[in-house]
Amino acid sequence: MSSPHRPSEAETAVIHTQSIDLGRLRQIIAGLSEGVILVGADQTILWANEAALRMHGAEQATDLGATVDEYRERYQLRYRNNHRLGKGDYPFDRIIAGEAFSEVVVEVIPAGDEEPRWIHQIRSLIIADEAGVPDLLVLIMQDVSLRFEAEERFEQTFNVNPAPALILRLSDHRYVKVNQGFLDLTGYTRDEVLGRSLYDIDVLQDAADLENAKERLREGLTIRQMQADLSLPDGGRKLVIVAGQPIELNDEPCMLFSFADLEPRRQAENELRHSEERFMAAFRLAPVGMAITTQDGQTLCDINDAFHQLSGWSGDEVMGKGMAELKLWDTPDFLSEAEAQLSEQKGFRGKDARARTKDGGFVDCLVSAAVITLKRDSCILWVIQDIHARRHGELELITAIETVMKDTNWFSRTVVEKLANLRAPGGAAAPVEVQELTRREKEALSLMCEGADDAAIAKQMGVSRNTLRNHIARVYAKTGVNRRAQAVLWARERGFPLARPIR
Repeated sequence: MSSPHRPSEAETAVIHTQSIDLGRLRQIIAGLSEGVILVGADQTILWANEAALRMHGAEQATDLGATVDEYRERYQLRYRNNHRLGKGDYPFDRIIAGEAFSEVVVEVIPAGDEEPRWIHQIRSLIIADEAGVPDLLVLIMQDVSLRFEAEERFEQTFNVNPAPALILRLSDHRYVKVNQGFLDLTGYTRDEVLGRSLYDIDVLQDAADLENAKERLREGLTIRQMQADLSLPDGGRKLVIVAGQPIELNDEPCMLFSFADLEPRRQAENELRHSEERFMAAFRLAPVGMAITTQDGQTLCDINDAFHQLSGWSGDEVMGKGMAELKLWDTPDFLSEAEAQLSEQKGFRGKDARARTKDGGFVDCLVSAAVITLKRDSCILWVIQDIHARRHGELELITAIETVMKDTNWFSRTVVEKLANLRAPGGAAAPVEVQELTRREKEALSLMCEGADDAAIAKQMGVSRNTLRNHIARVYAKTGVNRRAQAVLWARERGFPLARPIR
């Protein structure tokens, strides 16, 4: 018959020195999710539950080592700042020394490995005998590897995220994390932010819905996006969008603030406003008529003083009315053609038109128009130049030229050329040469240069007036003119009248 199991000396010492039944204690803690290791006062590792073994990659307690010294040989521990623990620093050593601790986080590196395999969060428990002498030391641990891995991923994401962000601890309203994006946004240094309170750096300053934001902050609820004005360390201010999201960091409730910089938009809006102010000043003072209409329907939104003087309509009379309703243009087709050009080309220049005035008169105009953006709306800017006086002056000049050209015999060639240039400034397409005219066409043209009328020319040429008109029509077609005076000018420049042909 086999001899009964005899407990080890360490177990015997524990059983004899305490009133707690170690076997029952094992049963109680065996099924716990937390790891538990029992250590005797003599630094002997007495027992470990399944959770503790799993957290060390061990199958049985002896794999941890029989003593604390053997445990140190088999497992290297280091703090999260990479500081390696030596003898006296291990949780085993600290509890043996009588130190009680509630939370120690260490990385566990099995012998032969270079990198940690687990992260343990450990607390101590000391059990004393009736005399108060510690006789059973307990280490209770949790495997927090996944949690710290998640926190590391969050930390990396938080730090590299270009969007400015801050984390505020809700218990004392102090900032515990800040990323580079926030430092770049504001000009603060990391040391100027971390540990400071919300009252020192108020990220909700001048928020659009301040009372609601503060209430939700107190309750730890999501703070919706809203505009705020951040105070900068240099005394300036920056317009931002701020939002708050409740999170937990190291088991503490916190608020993650994220920001979007609106300062470029505010500067752009200011520049746009100043640009529009300058445009409106030029619009008001322009010496030519100007009007602004909507892009659809050509409803008048604004006119300047020159437009009022040109048309007779005041701003109050035309505001909100369409150009078609006012019958502003003499030809209805002009507006539809202009709208088509604006749709296809976004503008046109120097289009001839006749504008109808308030009193029913007409003004000859050159019209230009372009699509513009004003206060973020697409509009049409109309520029209407009054050329009524100029056009009538040109007509009077042409009439005078044509009157004197009825008899050009006394004009020198130089004067004739100048009159021709006045009649057709800028030059016209080159007409045909004299050689392309027939003999009879040249004869008719010569007689026209002598000042003879149609009856006299027909008699001189011995043709009917209908035949003469046909000759003259062909002369007009070949020389590119459409009036008698123009034909005479053309002929005088080329040495007409010619010698009369001998019959």
